[in-house]
Order: sequence, then C-alpha cells, then structure tokens
Amino acid sequence: MPKVSISLDAELVVEAMVLAGIGNPQDAVEAVVRDYIARGHRTEARTASREEPLRTGRLTPPEPEQG
Repeated sequence: MPKVSISLDAELVVEAMVLAGIGNPQDAVEAVVRDYIARGHRTEARTASREEPLRTGRLTPPEPEQG
C-alpha cells in the first residue's frame, strides 16, 4: 500500500499516543485514523438501515413482544 507523509503538531501526536495506548507515533496515528473510518462506516450502516423503509417504500411490521 502506498504511504503518505504529513506533518502533525507534536502535542497532537503525543495525545493520540497516550489515548491509544501506543508508544509509536506512526502506529498511534494510524490506529486513530482507522478507528475514525470504522466509526463512519458503522454510522453509515445504521443510518442506511433506518432509512431503507423510507427509501424503498417497504415498511416492515413491528416484531411481536417477547415474554
């Protein structure tokens, strides 16, 4: 995979390292970016599943109560 080099504020990187519990700056920033992307995908999936009935016009009946 191609690599990209960027400059970041040192305090920002140290904070990311501390919060991620990772001692290597490269790995810490990579973990933070991967987490951010994963959260975005989860949000998209949740939003899409809620909007699906509105988009398709297919309403699903509510599930019967258990117990």
